Amino acid sequence: MIGKLKGVVDGVGEDHAIIDVHGVGYVVQCSSRTLQDLPASGEAVVLFIDTQVREDAIRLFGFRAEQEREWFRLLQSVQGVGAKVALAILSIMTPGDIATAIGTGDKAMVARAPGVGPKLAQRIVSELKDKSPAMTGIDLGVRTLADSLGQKGAAKPVTDAVSALSNLGYPQSHAVSAVAAAVQSLGDEAGTSALIRFALKELAK
Repeated sequence: MIGKLKGVVDGVGEDHAIIDVHGVGYVVQCSSRTLQDLPASGEAVVLFIDTQVREDAIRLFGFRAEQEREWFRLLQSVQGVGAKVALAILSIMTPGDIATAIGTGDKAMVARAPGVGPKLAQRIVSELKDKSPAMTGIDLGVRTLADSLGQKGAAKPVTDAVSALSNLGYPQSHAVSAVAAAVQSLGDEAGTSALIRFALKELAK
């Protein structure tokens, strides 16, 4: 099994890259985020590889970070999520974004990925919530928010407040931390406007 490739970028296609390792060109499937993050053709690159062996083919999936590869594998443990869907999710979300969505029960964020409907997004959030790797990369604020909401998942005012703060330009991790503080202070039943006002005061400190 191939676990890592260290070579140079030979070419980039719509959904793959060709990595030249000592004269051998490996075709590696990648998310669009990974492809955009690759160096220019001819430059050195290291990709962490997930090798999938099928009866008719051996496919290589490449990632810039080990954590991204872990999420690729973890996502596929959910029924209905194959390599294509897992890559689609990783194309629009960083590992931290996925961890945040799962930690806060935000299925709408996951459903933004092509090929992921509401039911599948709910299954991903539900099935991965209690798996320890699913919490990797979540900061203290996200953990606090998840704990404060228990098993209910994030209520719509909470996710709307986080989304609004993110749209204002605040990093998502900061927005989540601020909303977590708002939930702790105002309670689970607080409305979106109240959460945003409180969170803005937290972010201004």
